Amino acid sequence: MMRLKHARLWDQYHTCDIRITDDVVSSVIPDGEAAATAAEGVEVQLNGALVIPGFINSHDHLDFNCFPALANGIYPDYMAWGADIHERYEHRIGVVKRIPQELRIRWGLYKNLLHGFTTVVNHGEALSIPVDLVEVIQEGYILHSPGFEKNWKWKLNHPLRSDKPFVIHAGEGTSDAAAKELDELARSNYLDHDIIVVHGVAMKAAQAKHFRGLVWCPASNFFLLGQTAHVQAIREEIPVVFGTDSTLSASWDAWQHFRIAQLSGAADEDELMRMLTTIPAALWGLKDRGELAPGKKADLLVLDPVPGIFSRDAGSIRMVIRDGRIRMIDDELLKETDGFSTKGFSRIRLHDRIKWVEGDIPSLVVELRKHDPEMDIPFHYL
Repeated sequence: MMRLKHARLWDQYHTCDIRITDDVVSSVIPDGEAAATAAEGVEVQLNGALVIPGFINSHDHLDFNCFPALANGIYPDYMAWGADIHERYEHRIGVVKRIPQELRIRWGLYKNLLHGFTTVVNHGEALSIPVDLVEVIQEGYILHSPGFEKNWKWKLNHPLRSDKPFVIHAGEGTSDAAAKELDELARSNYLDHDIIVVHGVAMKAAQAKHFRGLVWCPASNFFLLGQTAHVQAIREEIPVVFGTDSTLSASWDAWQHFRIAQLSGAADEDELMRMLTTIPAALWGLKDRGELAPGKKADLLVLDPVPGIFSRDAGSIRMVIRDGRIRMIDDELLKETDGFSTKGFSRIRLHDRIKWVEGDIPSLVVELRKHDPEMDIPFHYL
């Protein structure tokens, strides 16, 4: 069991007592109404720190996060970008691809955990997940893109694949070809399967109605294409959720992505919060998460009690709880915690804050650096 004392929910002013049993939130009771008895297990004094649902990252390539961001200017679409980087950065791409896939996947999992994602939707071939840090969703039918997926029309119209959505990069560009790609995708969906489009920078509201949802990756879009999807118009037609993409086309720092999203004017704090929690939970069929309520999965973030959720950085994450277990905890909050052991955790310095993180991060970094001495490590381990 776990008890979080004097927690403040993101949409409320009063503090409350949150109790977790196994991997589920068992109660959320306003202070003054909660029983004074101590909980068995772990007890954390939050002193008004903010508690929110764990974020859902709706688009990442978990084994691509050892890459640096590769581009040479602004491109008209993903086809032009792909052709250019494979010619211009062939050696650098080869170095990263020679890193054993298991190590690359572990690194991608830590990228998500350290930024507050407790669930991530992986795009690509199904991966074998080596460690249970965040939950990885890869049950949809994944197609890369109309430009790079061979026989994509046949695969999209497979008669025995109607139980899950198809997820595909499409409309990723500002060119006429990117806009026409979305029309072709809609026309070619002969069996009317559910399609979730990733990126959709060229998507117009009239096109959106042909799809089940859009995954918005603003940092990647601006880096490669100089603009992003028309989110305000599209969300009137279909659900829009948030994705980071991999570090091949966007920075490691997901909180920088959040600020880019807000600065674009396409989403305010409340809208962005929903794109990271309740909307993706519904879109991906994750009925047990996306909100902080009794009976929901205990995937939670504890943040510094300061105004503006997305005005901070990852250092302001005091604790990540996933499946009812502490996976990361700030060193200062550790002093307010009883019944928890840091055995099996590593110490790192992230944004000038010391964090205890599940797993052996130093050994992982050493192994990665053996294969790629130039790889950037965006934190220090202690």
